[in-house]
Amino acid sequence: MCGIIGYIGKDQALPVLINGLRRMEYRGYDSAGVAVINDGTTAVTKRSGKIANLATALDTRPLTGHTGIGHTRWATHGAPTELNAHPHQAGHVTIVHNGIIENYVALKATLTAAGATFASDTDTEVLARLIESETKTHKSLEAAVLAALLQVEGTFGLVVLDDRHPDTVVAARRGSPLLLGLTPEATYIASDATAIIGYTDRVVYLDDDEIAVCRPGSYAVIDFEAKAKEHEEVEIKLELAAIEKSGYDHFLLKEIMEQPRTIADTLRGRLDLENGTSHLGGLNLPPDYYQTISRFLTVACGTAYYSGLLGKLFIERMTGLPVDVEVASEFRYRNPVVVTNTLGMVVSQSGETADTLASLREMKRRGISTLGLVNVVGSSVAREVDGGVYLHAGPEISVASTKAYTSQVLAQILVGLQIGRARSLSITEGKAIVQALQDLPAQVQSVLDQRDKIKAIAKKLAHLNSAMYLGRDTLFPVALEGALKLKECAYVHAEAYPAGELKHGPIALVDDNLLVVFLHPKTALYDKSQSSLEQIRARGGQLMIVGTEGDQSLTDFTDNVIYIPEANPYTLPLLANIPLQLFAYYVACERGTDVDQPRNLAKSVTVE
Repeated sequence: MCGIIGYIGKDQALPVLINGLRRMEYRGYDSAGVAVINDGTTAVTKRSGKIANLATALDTRPLTGHTGIGHTRWATHGAPTELNAHPHQAGHVTIVHNGIIENYVALKATLTAAGATFASDTDTEVLARLIESETKTHKSLEAAVLAALLQVEGTFGLVVLDDRHPDTVVAARRGSPLLLGLTPEATYIASDATAIIGYTDRVVYLDDDEIAVCRPGSYAVIDFEAKAKEHEEVEIKLELAAIEKSGYDHFLLKEIMEQPRTIADTLRGRLDLENGTSHLGGLNLPPDYYQTISRFLTVACGTAYYSGLLGKLFIERMTGLPVDVEVASEFRYRNPVVVTNTLGMVVSQSGETADTLASLREMKRRGISTLGLVNVVGSSVAREVDGGVYLHAGPEISVASTKAYTSQVLAQILVGLQIGRARSLSITEGKAIVQALQDLPAQVQSVLDQRDKIKAIAKKLAHLNSAMYLGRDTLFPVALEGALKLKECAYVHAEAYPAGELKHGPIALVDDNLLVVFLHPKTALYDKSQSSLEQIRARGGQLMIVGTEGDQSLTDFTDNVIYIPEANPYTLPLLANIPLQLFAYYVACERGTDVDQPRNLAKSVTVE
């Protein structure tokens, strides 16, 4: 969470900083600030609220200079006030920081005893004071930063200025992403590659416990033993249009509507219809390994976790192997039973989620092979797993995940298909799955084409303040994800249950003030679910149904029916999810919430 941008070069720093912050606002939007060195003095401007507030202040009093840092905050320590906003200053030192300093209370007590005073409630100011104290005994800024960080417990993505060293910016990382963007005349520092698109396509990703010393057009990296480290420069392939709204009112709607293309991108070059299989060279698993796998273990958080619940049902059917799906924040703190020959799968859009990364490292510590299913090239998960699958969904700017969720499920299908065909999945079933995947983009487009109808239904139901989502089998994980989207985007209380559980408690909630979203397309359990619809109608529940094209019987229950195409069991749940994404979006618009940047949320959760 939080966004960091830094610049040192020949151009004015401020336009780079503000542009980078705007592109990363989805990472945090409680407050924002910038600091620029000019004529041996560091000037700081910061504001609570969104970056627009900061930009307005800077329009009146712009900061000039060629070296600067900026930050957009998601509050952890201290309320989201201007006083607690970054950057934080201590004497000549100014810093921005992502992460949490776990021993900040002890450090603060030591510094206070030595005469330091504090203006904010943040752990970051403690870090600034600590670095400033170390500059008194170390000649170089990087030596002072290293000496300070050796005393720190916790996580950090950190960028430091000292106005006595205007030709140097120091960055450091532990558990919070940082990259360097490189040109012959400038060096950029950012927590997200989106911040530097259009400035450079050459980047270096810092690893944990590394410090980068940045100067105009050059850099050097050392580890925490002050030893030089070599890094490979990587080319990032992102276009500016990918992080713009392209005529849509919100990024969320744009990203929902992009799914026919992003599905095709996820599948491109990976399907083999003739042999009814998939080809994923990035798995880095020898073919004979497939026969030795005893189970799968998937770890993820939030939407990615729900994708894992759906992927579990698919992979078990294709491979005949059990799949455990764990919430990463729970997995990392218990002592799970991990049997021999388990294959670990780590699912994350950003590849930087703190709990997911910690779970990955625990799996590796236990000696199991790991796969990463991630969207961001060069992310921490992507670099630490043994192999994996890039989602190729493109940048996802809206905080609520949509297209990445779809691609996460598809990636799990591709993994299951390749391993299943190497084990016992028949070529006939394999071909049917491949054909269904090839048909999916056009089918998704047919659902998206109904967005005006979905908007009208959302308008009718948006006043309801509580919702229950119901589905059976593979549609239960879809119900969970649909309920989450309504919570995230529209701030409507929503729960999800397997439809067969309705009579085991949840039916007590049903009355004319409850929205019930019933996933009821034609599946093997269609008849089993029919009685649940009858019970909801009898108790006055406000129904919205997702059904299969041609099933006119559903209109006997409600006019609020959204139809999806008849589809293969492996793709039908993804089709059923599309109306739920659009419904959440339009309910949010109707209720006037901040669609792309919902309150209290941020895109990449890099702290516990």
